[in-house]
Amino acid sequence: MSKYLSHLSHIEIYAPDLDATIRFYEQKVGLTVVRRVGDRVFLRNWCDYYEYSVVLRQGEQAGMVRMAWRTNSGEDLDRVVARIEATDYKGQWLDAADGLGRSYEFTGPYGHTMQLFWEVEHYEAQGENASTYPDRPSKRTTTGFAPRQLDHVTIASRDVEGFANWYNEVLDFRIMAFAKLPEPRLTFFGVITTNEKSHDLGILLDSSDVPGRIHHFAFWLDTPEQVTAAADVLIENGVPIEYGPGFHGIGEQNFLYFRDPSGLRIEVNSGGYRNYVPDWQPKVWEVDDGPSDMFRNLTVPESMLEASPPASKPTATEQGIVAGTEDDLAAAAAAQRDV
Repeated sequence: MSKYLSHLSHIEIYAPDLDATIRFYEQKVGLTVVRRVGDRVFLRNWCDYYEYSVVLRQGEQAGMVRMAWRTNSGEDLDRVVARIEATDYKGQWLDAADGLGRSYEFTGPYGHTMQLFWEVEHYEAQGENASTYPDRPSKRTTTGFAPRQLDHVTIASRDVEGFANWYNEVLDFRIMAFAKLPEPRLTFFGVITTNEKSHDLGILLDSSDVPGRIHHFAFWLDTPEQVTAAADVLIENGVPIEYGPGFHGIGEQNFLYFRDPSGLRIEVNSGGYRNYVPDWQPKVWEVDDGPSDMFRNLTVPESMLEASPPASKPTATEQGIVAGTEDDLAAAAAAQRDV
């Protein structure tokens, strides 16, 4: 487990059509709006322990504003900030706001912005939304497919191993696995985590020169059957399924992918294993091992090469590189190694 960070808390994303995106997350996904501040709207899953886990912000195109992580303590917040300040990627302290205490925001070496905090308001629903179960922050909802909580974020980077190593060395993320091509020998996917999960941050190889891109973020459901039911709910409500349902090799999770109104990709998953091994060494998956498709019988659609914000060059997929994109991705990786 990370010495400094405990878990992913929330993600903030751009929404070109804010009203349509709010309706989508409320009615078709099943989130609840809990606050509005200027051009930002805060939403929660029914089992979020804090007030919100998704923030929508008015923006010109789909993309990620930032992802937020809670530290293990107030002292650990100061410690990890000191480590970041010792690099070339210094950030800034932010005053308490939006249910959080003071926080620190920085943009890492591949253009992705993180917010780190310790103090936060814990959520406890009142009245008709209160749960009869003491551990639950609110009653289970039934709108949309009603995810339990936010699960992970997968970003796009021009250097998968470089990204993983920097966040391991500076923030103490655990490196869990890499996936590699046989020829050229190229790392196209990696997973890292702050805790016992198989990952709460994924990294896909990107051949574009657009920094800070996001491939998808994911919600968690309790059972594989709920993932299948989510596909049913989405299709019945006019939302196409981009890929899946299926079963990932890396992480061993059931999955499906779809898009929100801005084109930002969302994953729904369930299952997976927990890894508590303190001296775990990253494992290497080959394409034929089925890193994205454990049963090795699905075809990844070419649309999975896209990330947000849009760019003219493709990303890899979690299963490898789609034919015709090898040169772009290999050149991007080689250029990064030469920097």
